[in-house]
Amino acid sequence: MADSVRPRHGTARDRSSVLEQCSSGRPRKRACHGLFEKEQLPLASACTGVMNIHHLELFYYVARHGGITEAVRNIPYGIQQPAVSGQVAQLEEYLGVVLFQRRPFALTPAGEKLYQFIHPFFSNLDAVAGELQGGKTHQMRIGASTIVLRDHLPEFFRNVRRKFPNLRIALREGWQAELENLLQKEELDLAVTLIERKTAPGIHSVALLALPLVLLVEKSNPLTSAEQLWKRDRISEPLICLPAAEAVCKHFQQGLGRLGVDWFSSIEVSSIDLIETYVANGFGIGVSVSVPQAKLSPNVRMVALPDFEPVVVGALWRGKPTAQVQAFLDEMLLRAKRLS
Repeated sequence: MADSVRPRHGTARDRSSVLEQCSSGRPRKRACHGLFEKEQLPLASACTGVMNIHHLELFYYVARHGGITEAVRNIPYGIQQPAVSGQVAQLEEYLGVVLFQRRPFALTPAGEKLYQFIHPFFSNLDAVAGELQGGKTHQMRIGASTIVLRDHLPEFFRNVRRKFPNLRIALREGWQAELENLLQKEELDLAVTLIERKTAPGIHSVALLALPLVLLVEKSNPLTSAEQLWKRDRISEPLICLPAAEAVCKHFQQGLGRLGVDWFSSIEVSSIDLIETYVANGFGIGVSVSVPQAKLSPNVRMVALPDFEPVVVGALWRGKPTAQVQAFLDEMLLRAKRLS
């Protein structure tokens, strides 16, 4: 380590002069190599500009997957393509060589040599981690709506635990914007939520189910079709809905706009369950989704919205899915296939 170095050649003034040169560009490396040859010390021992291990990791993924775009899709944490490109360029600048040709992708001889050197380390990290953990699996953090956590996740978890008996999970209730933000902050491993737009860089998604929009009314309400509401000059019943930024509310308002109908939320709640609860207690008409196999309160019934676009439920995760995340994805896709 640098703190324990005892110089065997050159004066303190010589070393100070060299280290001053270490603060700028490539002359630094030439000057430092001269000192190291005399003192037989590694480059990182006396220069402040050590090789960045994170840059090596990013180069490993680029080399392994044949390009920066594919690397971003497989890096097991969120990172944007410009960041990967920039940091690998810094590695090339540090080494003073070109590591790969961009188009078409191909490793240069220097890149091939570096990749062969770092490949055993990065490719075996998961295996070593498993050995050190004694075969135990880390906690998995999953975010979803109340309905998913209550009605579907228990079966998913039960099936996945057959493959990973020691798997522990931490559950987080939330909706689309909140869950995507938690994924970006690397505070979730998997989210099951509504998806309606292109995901952020480093975040991957798969569609599971399309859920039709419906109105929820009290069982005693005489309303039999949504058309009865649209024919009125003014809808007097209070509208109970999720926050305006959520996909259910946005899709509903877009549908009303196409019909030329104005009807805005009077009661804003944080979950589909609460919409049902407030409808059942006579506070108004709710906007919800028809979830397969879900049971409504005895005091609530659905009214179809055939002219409204459905919302899509999907799974979101960062980077290349771990074996545990992939197991959950497989279970969810299987369930979605059965329900569709």
